[in-house]
Amino acid sequence: MKILVLGSLAPSLTRFRGALLAEMVARGHEVLAMAPPFKPDAAPELAAMGVAYAPIEMQRRGLNPLADLGLLFRLRREFERLRPDVVLAYTIKPVVYGAVAARLAGVPRFFSLITGLGYAFTEASGLRRRVLFNLARGLYAAGLRFSSGALFQNPDDPKFFRTIGVLPANLPVAVTGGSGVDLDHYNCTEPPELPSFLCLSRFLRSKGVVEYAEAAVRLKARFPEATFRLVGPREHGPDGIDDDTVRSWQKGGLEVLPAVDDVRPYLTSASVYVLPSWREGTPRSVLEAMSTGRAVITTDAPGCRETVERGVNGFLVPVHDVDSLAAAMERLMDMELAARMGAASRRLAEERFDVTKVNEIILNFMGVS
Repeated sequence: MKILVLGSLAPSLTRFRGALLAEMVARGHEVLAMAPPFKPDAAPELAAMGVAYAPIEMQRRGLNPLADLGLLFRLRREFERLRPDVVLAYTIKPVVYGAVAARLAGVPRFFSLITGLGYAFTEASGLRRRVLFNLARGLYAAGLRFSSGALFQNPDDPKFFRTIGVLPANLPVAVTGGSGVDLDHYNCTEPPELPSFLCLSRFLRSKGVVEYAEAAVRLKARFPEATFRLVGPREHGPDGIDDDTVRSWQKGGLEVLPAVDDVRPYLTSASVYVLPSWREGTPRSVLEAMSTGRAVITTDAPGCRETVERGVNGFLVPVHDVDSLAAAMERLMDMELAARMGAASRRLAEERFDVTKVNEIILNFMGVS
């Protein structure tokens, strides 16, 4: 069987889908990976896994009708050239335009992997958000109409899609434990001796970065021995955070660090992982923290709530609630409690989020033996 996996960012093919691609190859299938060109080139790493790389020009962000129409025709042309038996696509543009192109190109089976609903579906008001919401809803409806099945990373998202009329009633659906986590790569380690809090995230408001930073600055003034770190890439656009705001957090004692290729040293140096996101598919960074054996604080929001058993491996707090977040972080200044919850996180990661179990769900759903 020839299987094509389509994404919008080349590094995600190995970082987030690497184990899935490797399992497809191990089962004897011809596997292709497609995403926009990226530096460094993804082809050598994919080739080492036995996966062929097919670059495709794509604007990840923005809604330019002419550019997106061009993407549709490029995908159709590539699908006709490569003739895959099955396509698995993730993120909005690959799902939407990939599904339509696959139908036009006569691809037998196309599966949509909904990894999260993104900025357009987070709670907010205003004309711009309403326009984005309606546009994203229409695009997803078109893509899912031409899909053979849809995979979601939490049970809330398919319910939401049904409520807003996006998910066809007869479309087969499966729910996975996020993308899963490699339990060996993110092995369990002993926590540090002093309280240390970590958030790994793009600098976006919808990721709850503002709430985390405000809680961290507030607690740093009272607990100077504690460490608070925010690690990730800066982002621009309506959901991004300006440099002046970031500098004010640094003055308040928050350590702000750029994105890194390997987050494991930062997870190892933390006692608690914090992600106050407004909505997720299932946050991969939380799964990595759980596998490492760290207590977790996240929000009682779709995707996030799936990772925490209240009072067992961490705490859930309301979205946008800095007071509740700061209170939960203060409770986990208790290092014995943090260590106990961290051990529970590892157990839950083994039970629910092992990448081998998640990949088995995906491949079985797709009929890939």
